[in-house]
Amino acid sequence: MNKTGIFSALLMTGLLALPGLGAAQTTKMDGMKLSNDEPIQIESDQLQFRQQDKAATFTGNVKVVQGTTTLKAGEMVVHYTGESTDVTAGNADIEKIDVSNKVFLSSGTQQATADNGTFNLQKQVFVLQGDRVVLSEGQNVFVGCKLTVQMTSGEAKLESCGGRVQIQLDPKSQKKK
Repeated sequence: MNKTGIFSALLMTGLLALPGLGAAQTTKMDGMKLSNDEPIQIESDQLQFRQQDKAATFTGNVKVVQGTTTLKAGEMVVHYTGESTDVTAGNADIEKIDVSNKVFLSSGTQQATADNGTFNLQKQVFVLQGDRVVLSEGQNVFVGCKLTVQMTSGEAKLESCGGRVQIQLDPKSQKKK
């Protein structure tokens, strides 16, 4: 995740491209990428390494901080690949990260909540989903059930829960030209 934050690109692009809301809304999110150059801090109540499964499971009050971005969840499973099993040295190839049990993601004044999520680092796809996925910045709120972000292109799609995507915008939040 870069320093501009996941949600600033989503929300600001979403504010400019909202015509025709229906069962799904697709928009462009330039700058949506994971950061490989900033340190990451992880805290949890418990950590279990399963070398045979090539996974590390963080459980209980999981908190991940990188730059200005914070992720909280009840559980996070980091899946890694390759011959190296030295995940403790920080040089394992991470395939994907699964988060579950009340996911909260924030960057500055922007926030998102969901039931679970997946960061697929090989495919560069980020998905948040659940009964109610909520993205917000101030009074601007986006609600659906599944948010899929192509991190390399910045394309994002917010899908509904069988009905329609809901968006509430505060006109005072838009920058004046």
